[in-house]
Amino acid sequence: MRQKISLYLSAKPCGRARAIAFLLIFLTSCTLQQTNLLTVSAAASLRNVLEEVKQEYTKLQPDVKIIYNFGASGALQQQIEQGADVDIFISAAAKQMDALEGKKLLLANSRKNLLGNQIVLIVPKNSNSVSSFTDLKSDRITKIALGEPNSVPAGKYAQEVLSYLNILETTKKKFVFAKDVRQVLSYVETENVDAGIVYVTDANQSRLVKIIATAPAQSHSPIVYPVAVMQSSKNVAQAKSFTEFLLNKKAGNIYQKYGFKKI
Repeated sequence: MRQKISLYLSAKPCGRARAIAFLLIFLTSCTLQQTNLLTVSAAASLRNVLEEVKQEYTKLQPDVKIIYNFGASGALQQQIEQGADVDIFISAAAKQMDALEGKKLLLANSRKNLLGNQIVLIVPKNSNSVSSFTDLKSDRITKIALGEPNSVPAGKYAQEVLSYLNILETTKKKFVFAKDVRQVLSYVETENVDAGIVYVTDANQSRLVKIIATAPAQSHSPIVYPVAVMQSSKNVAQAKSFTEFLLNKKAGNIYQKYGFKKI
């Protein structure tokens, strides 16, 4: 950039017009590149489905570049609170979005409920040691993977399910905590644990595990994925556009294909 400015300063009057035009084009290009860049922080359980949604959106908006940051909802919340450059946040629970809203970090009126999901019990595909949630009490089961409940919503839902079934106290000594639901899935796939509790959408992505049981809807808090544009977004118009696409019928069909519930 300094080189380009020095070229302008050293140019003769007849060449300055060309230099000014070049600088304007260069600066406009930089602005457009920044304007068309979207950073989306999203719950780890959304990785596959959002990659497909991005493909569809960029067919309509080829100049837009979307960068995803996937992780545990609690960790993503903390990153935003600490000033991370994020345009859109999609959490796997209301709790993390509520915290950001309480600190006035969401763009007014941009928060919407996007998706729902289900909690399931999974085991390695060749395992026959578990046939229901209550089997987790058995002495045969020594390790149960679930997300760290303070930062991973799926882990919190898992504990609620076990409490509802009156087996939390007898199973908690077997817990192996993971940083997000994808790590829970990996632990089960590699047979490092006997069972795991994840979203049905994660289980559907793996051929190395099988679903043993689905948690009753009344056994845990409602599973809702809210989405919102951040107050600090440098690209509010494009962020709103992508959020609207996330809420439309075309995106809804993609969600259903992966097993999510459209709200």
